[in-house]
Amino acid sequence: MKANNYAMKDWHLEHVEKVIVRYVKGVSPDASSFEKRNYKKYSTVSSCAKQIEYDIKHGVTHEEVMAVVRKVRHDKSFKDLQKNPESLQRLDELERQICAPKKVAASFF
Repeated sequence: MKANNYAMKDWHLEHVEKVIVRYVKGVSPDASSFEKRNYKKYSTVSSCAKQIEYDIKHGVTHEEVMAVVRKVRHDKSFKDLQKNPESLQRLDELERQICAPKKVAASFF
């Protein structure tokens, strides 16, 4: 019997897709003030990158995250996002943020 180190890996992979789609989609023009405030607070590029990093710590690989980005960019089910140039710009920005090398804190010990 094999140990399951990441019991909720599937959930975290779905969460990565939801986070990416929510950020790329943006806020609708007729959104309420509550929706706009929540989008501004929780759907920034750095917030999305932090949520994705959290999911990576819980079993999702970097290759799977990049596969989700490619899926959003090329799959027919996301054609409404692919038509919008602002969405593609946000997707490019998020992809750069995810692929950027992480800063390592210097240790003085």
